[in-house]
Amino acid sequence: MAIGPVQLIALGFQHPNFHGEVIAELERLRESDTVRVIDALAVYKSADGELEAEHLSNLSEEEAIELGSKIGALIGLGFEGEEGMVAGAEAGAEAVAEQGGINALGDEEGWDVLEDIPNDSAAALILLEHHWAVPLRDAIARAGGFRISDGFISPLDLIEIGLVSAEEAKELHEMETASAAR
Repeated sequence: MAIGPVQLIALGFQHPNFHGEVIAELERLRESDTVRVIDALAVYKSADGELEAEHLSNLSEEEAIELGSKIGALIGLGFEGEEGMVAGAEAGAEAVAEQGGINALGDEEGWDVLEDIPNDSAAALILLEHHWAVPLRDAIARAGGFRISDGFISPLDLIEIGLVSAEEAKELHEMETASAAR
């Protein structure tokens, strides 16, 4: 089975106020075969930088440990305390070594997702497979194309190209960053 393009999204929350909306939207996207959630973690970072992680799925803790955390292996985070963290890092390193030393997160310095989470906050780490992009990716490959880079564009950057008004961009930017400013 071929896998579609996969993306790790890290979403920060200063004061999480979950009402099931995020899970419901991910479920709607799954039902429409737009995306598949491969793995999801909630990571809590205390004021002094201590981490606590919890699987965001309907798997039991035993199943999650048995199946392994794909995100944990990717970023070096485990589920059984310090031993689990070491096991997660080792699993990630082994996977990279098997692929001939490829950096799993792309650039030479990597992306320290856990370091990016502010102290005294939480993050949802979601590993998504983009089913919608499979035909596009395959067409690009057949045309001899390849991915050079990717990333989300800030609404503020869209003003200059006339895609949104300054007022719309400001509203979108404030919506995206409001919780981080608190």
